[in-house]
Amino acid sequence: MRFLRRNSTTATDDPEIEGPDGGEEVELQNRGYTPGKGRATPKRREAEAKRRGPVAPPPRTTREALKRNKELRKSNPVSKEDRRAAAKERRERMAAGDDRYLLPRDRGPVKAYVRDVVDSRRHLLGLFMPLAVLVFVALLVPSPRIQQIATLACTLMLLLMIVEGILTGRRVSKQTRAKFPNETIKGMSIGWYAFIRASQIRKLRMPKPRIQIGESVS
Repeated sequence: MRFLRRNSTTATDDPEIEGPDGGEEVELQNRGYTPGKGRATPKRREAEAKRRGPVAPPPRTTREALKRNKELRKSNPVSKEDRRAAAKERRERMAAGDDRYLLPRDRGPVKAYVRDVVDSRRHLLGLFMPLAVLVFVALLVPSPRIQQIATLACTLMLLLMIVEGILTGRRVSKQTRAKFPNETIKGMSIGWYAFIRASQIRKLRMPKPRIQIGESVS
């Protein structure tokens, strides 16, 4: 039954017998050869992102955004003086018309041009807020006669303001299209933006007017 036994003189058990490349492989291993990993080495940015963990999705609601900001303030405490200084700088940059600090509705050269066109004239729409205060005061007066006169005067003023707002919107849209022929100018959007700007008291407008009344806008 000799054939059932393993032959001790096979090539695999003989330490003197090597494969065709056995010597070369042993020599490379002895020299500190490191075999390939079989995959590309990750970039530094990818490795850092993996260590930090997954990026949180943007907040879906205002409440969620406020909660996240509160957590960030707790993890990165900032003094009241620093917060006040940062808020003051934001207000100053916004008042100066810096696009980086403006609301999305106020950004861009088109909106800046619309503001300049509106600010270059006086508008009856600027009396809208004082007129609202006048109506409120008139309603507190016990005299029906005064209330009727105030109501009639306010109604006429509102009608004139509406007419002026429509004309102002059309005029500003036309000038804006001529100034920016390569831009897509929506008449309704630009007209409404001009209407809102004109209805605000000049001193309370934000960004602050950078052009004087009567000055030409180029």
